[in-house]
Amino acid sequence: MLQAIFNEIAQNFSFFLSLTIDHLVISGIAVIIATLIGLLLGIAISERPAFADPVISVVNVAYTIPSIALLGIFISITGIGNTTAIIALTVYALLPVVRNTYTGLTEIDPSIIEAALAMGHTPGQMLWRVKLPLAAPVIFSAVRNMVTMTIALAGIASFVGAGGLGVAIFRGITTNNKVLLLSGSILIALLALFCDWLLGLVERQIGYGEQVRRRPSSGKRWLAFGLLLLLGLGGALWAGSGQGEGTLEMASKPTTEGYILAEIVAGAIEANTDLKVNISHGIAGGTGNIHPAILKGDFDLYPEYTGTAWQVVLKDQTPYQETRFEELKERYEENYGLTWRAMLGFNNTYTLAVRSDYATANGLESFSDLAPLAGDLVFGANYDFFEREDGFKPLTEIYGLHFKDALDMDRGLVYEALFKGEIDVLSVFTTDGQASDDRIKTLKDDKQFYPSYQAGLVVRQDRLEEYPQLGRVLDRLAGQISEKEMAQMNYAVEVDKESPETVAQAFLKKKGLLN
Repeated sequence: MLQAIFNEIAQNFSFFLSLTIDHLVISGIAVIIATLIGLLLGIAISERPAFADPVISVVNVAYTIPSIALLGIFISITGIGNTTAIIALTVYALLPVVRNTYTGLTEIDPSIIEAALAMGHTPGQMLWRVKLPLAAPVIFSAVRNMVTMTIALAGIASFVGAGGLGVAIFRGITTNNKVLLLSGSILIALLALFCDWLLGLVERQIGYGEQVRRRPSSGKRWLAFGLLLLLGLGGALWAGSGQGEGTLEMASKPTTEGYILAEIVAGAIEANTDLKVNISHGIAGGTGNIHPAILKGDFDLYPEYTGTAWQVVLKDQTPYQETRFEELKERYEENYGLTWRAMLGFNNTYTLAVRSDYATANGLESFSDLAPLAGDLVFGANYDFFEREDGFKPLTEIYGLHFKDALDMDRGLVYEALFKGEIDVLSVFTTDGQASDDRIKTLKDDKQFYPSYQAGLVVRQDRLEEYPQLGRVLDRLAGQISEKEMAQMNYAVEVDKESPETVAQAFLKKKGLLN
């Protein structure tokens, strides 16, 4: 396994290097902001002790909010991308800095304070010349611990379309690639350890490790803080220079298929135009979060499915058939300034699957056949399936399925859970690569509950007007992917462990779309 991880990193070095830089930038900006705000709050409450308990309590409560929940809160305010991740990381990083700044400033030996007052120090001189230098070791220790924690926690950034090594972890989970998952995890751990070692070295150099024997040099102390500030500001400027002229922002859903489709579209665009494409892979929540983001201009295009758009975006409860596609497209253009371009050629609808041996033993062929057995079965699906308008609740009501239990889990884990017997029934897509495994039996939707889910591209109309060449390239993709071809590409990634980029490039070459 270690050899496989080493090979993965070596073969995709530029990919991991880019993710590492993103990870450092996101973490660094959060650390700088949290340090500055934490210092100011800590100093303020040390000078006004009556506010200390309320302020620390508020910061402490924010610290206890689960990271995924906090990201969900901020997505509705700041949208998808680095900004949301940085805000969430900053909130988590505040507590140790505020608490240690307050503690360091209020626990100074009173005799030192009295001596400074006797020498005629003003309150400002007292703070800058006496209190902060004496409290600095305690504050720096908090910053050091906070940096390590922030780097580790920054792995969640990928759930909101931000960069960083969490992209590798999330992609590894989604595509059932343990080597990729472990590679991202190990690199985050190494990065956190390296930064902790580096800050420890700085701590020793400026004398905080020898506080008892000598007081740290004021010049070295502020030089260290200044360098950290410059690094953070530099990272902020670098992160803010992401999209330039001739650059498109694309999103993909958190599925293997989403990754592949995004790579196919991006590859075709870059090979046939002078446009560049930045892909934000695996946006958590799929359509529910991507649609608001594309309306705000965070994204310019993304792969979508007609049935999902009808029910999740338009929230139309009437049955959708592909004969209503023109109506769907017209409503998108009139209501959102978006249009559908390049219907790719395949339908990827939902179905249910069970283990083949169980299906044979119980004569299971359709969804309705499950109803008498459901009370003894455990159902599993990815998180958003339980919230979709065409998801778990309406499905079970129409078919009378009363499962013993229903488990939320990542799509990359459901097949393994089925094979291990941890779940008995799972929701799958008809183009899932692993659904072709002989150990799996897919069932027939005999009441035709699920509508058509034709895959296509949702694009901002203003971007098509700005770049006419974009529309011409997208039109070349229309009808190019069959359901069988999509399933084969998913299988290549999920089972054969090929990368989405490699699979996408092979497809484009085969179809003659690279020129």
